[in-house]
Amino acid sequence: MAGSLTDFRSATLDAHTNDMEKITDKIAALPHGASFFSLEFFPPKTQIGFSNLQDRLLRMSQTLRPLFVNVTWGAGGCTASRSLELAEICQRQLGLTTCLHLTCTNMRRKVVDEALEEAKMMGIRNILALRGDPPREEEYQLDPESGQEEEEVKENNKEFVWAIDLVRYIRRKYGDYFCIGVATYPEGHSDESHPQQQNFEDDLPYLIEKIKAGANFLVTQFFFDVYAYTMFEKALREHNSGVFRNIPIIPGLLPIQNYQILKRTSKLAHCRIPPGLLETLDPIKADDEKVKAKGIDALCDIVNEIQACKSAQPRGYHFYTLNLEKVVGTVIERSNLIPPEPPQTNGHDSAIDDSPEVPNGTNGVSHLTANGIPRIRKSSNLPSSRRPSISSNHLTISHRASSPPPNNAKPAANSNQPITTDSRSATWDDYPNGRFGDARSPAFGTPISYSPSSLPCTPAQARTLWGEPTMASQMTTLFTSHLSNNNPSQLPWSDGSSPSLSPETALIQDHLLSLTKGRQWWTIASQPAVDGVPSTDPTHGWGPAKGFVFQKPFVEFFCPVIDWTQNLKPYLHSSPVKEQISYYCCTPSGSFETSESAEAVHAVTWGSFLGKEITTATMVEE
Repeated sequence: MAGSLTDFRSATLDAHTNDMEKITDKIAALPHGASFFSLEFFPPKTQIGFSNLQDRLLRMSQTLRPLFVNVTWGAGGCTASRSLELAEICQRQLGLTTCLHLTCTNMRRKVVDEALEEAKMMGIRNILALRGDPPREEEYQLDPESGQEEEEVKENNKEFVWAIDLVRYIRRKYGDYFCIGVATYPEGHSDESHPQQQNFEDDLPYLIEKIKAGANFLVTQFFFDVYAYTMFEKALREHNSGVFRNIPIIPGLLPIQNYQILKRTSKLAHCRIPPGLLETLDPIKADDEKVKAKGIDALCDIVNEIQACKSAQPRGYHFYTLNLEKVVGTVIERSNLIPPEPPQTNGHDSAIDDSPEVPNGTNGVSHLTANGIPRIRKSSNLPSSRRPSISSNHLTISHRASSPPPNNAKPAANSNQPITTDSRSATWDDYPNGRFGDARSPAFGTPISYSPSSLPCTPAQARTLWGEPTMASQMTTLFTSHLSNNNPSQLPWSDGSSPSLSPETALIQDHLLSLTKGRQWWTIASQPAVDGVPSTDPTHGWGPAKGFVFQKPFVEFFCPVIDWTQNLKPYLHSSPVKEQISYYCCTPSGSFETSESAEAVHAVTWGSFLGKEITTATMVEE
């Protein structure tokens, strides 16, 4: 029985593989003047988020019809099994041409081999070979992670140091079976090697070597400066080496979901935001709906400007979706990038169905407003970021929808009805989540971490900013100075883009300083109580006008274990405090304590807006 099942699986996979095309083959087969796009997804952290992403992928694959999809790979292979599972769903279950990301830094050859073999068995013919995040644990001289032997750690970077090492390895072991892509940077790659300047010309020798080693196509870092990109592409096409003349170059685009996220991601990626875009967004930065609408306009303009440039190659665009649907779909639809409907399928008017709800369970027809923005149903779009305690651009940004789509909103693969029949399917988690987010959302992941591998600066920069504190009193001085709007302007939990506290945090500055300086409890996130202030309030407001916003106070901090066990915990369990305050506590040993049940979910920021359901911006849950 086992033999026959294996033979059947092998035959099925061989047949499936023969049907799959490489990305370069699919691009070459496009008619003259055609355009295409691809979508990038990451594996959600939770199983329910993973399940919801499958529903989203089904909708997007049927309504948008991308040429291919990308599945990301976590640093050091930390998401290996999840990435491979997601890639298999895309490739075999949904029939999407799939490109699997593969990083090599801090990766054992065994993991690389297993990933490539799995990809081949699934019929995946495309790999995006990346260097990946630098092994910061090594740079900070930390101990090996639990479960890893020292010899394992030493072997991690023995063979794979740069992306070109991975390209060469794949070519040597698999010949031309895989179509290999590599990353490139229109504004130049910024790292320790060129700390003072960013210029793509510094990267060209390395990029040429990657292509000579066997790379077949290029995908760029996201950008907003179209001029920088067009000059970059022109320089590559005209380079005297000739290696870039015919290679597909796919520009990367990041939909603008939120002003704070735009500023944060651009800073971390060393991506320039044109002054004109900032001037457009700054006056409306507290109104996320307006920011998204202007962001859609901006990305459509970018696509149109690139489309207007002459090219002998089909024009392609790679969208970093953040596992979100609505903004990406609207940009693609308004830019006329959706390919013609394949024969023998039933289409519908719009890729994003946000038409008014239809009673009795009948399916509505999708409509766009005059300016191309989908109409909003009763279910809500999401509001702005949570309020951090340290900086207005604090890294712990979080969003939360009022509720996920109901189970009966899931689309059927073979249905003749419009797929996105309930707008909540596409929009209930309309903004990316941070540490305090919705575990059910496909966008829920681990974008923010306390690991040194995710610090927003290099070790050299960290030492310049914070020195090398060895005592608690020195740490207290750092936190106190920061909360007093002095140096350092940045801590590991903030991106340093704001030189001072946010106006909201300034209202509780004395309380935070009392905790930090008086008790040596180092605060990293907080917000004050707010009871029904107008949504246009300059300090607390968010969301559309003519609404009201509410907040419960919270504070997140580090404190000594002895303070927790002997003072704070007994106080929180005393009457009447225990009826008024909820807590979550994790110790360095990994133990976890809470006053709440595992299913408890606390709304700490929400709003009421005209014609909408209650919108919940920030939730705290286990």
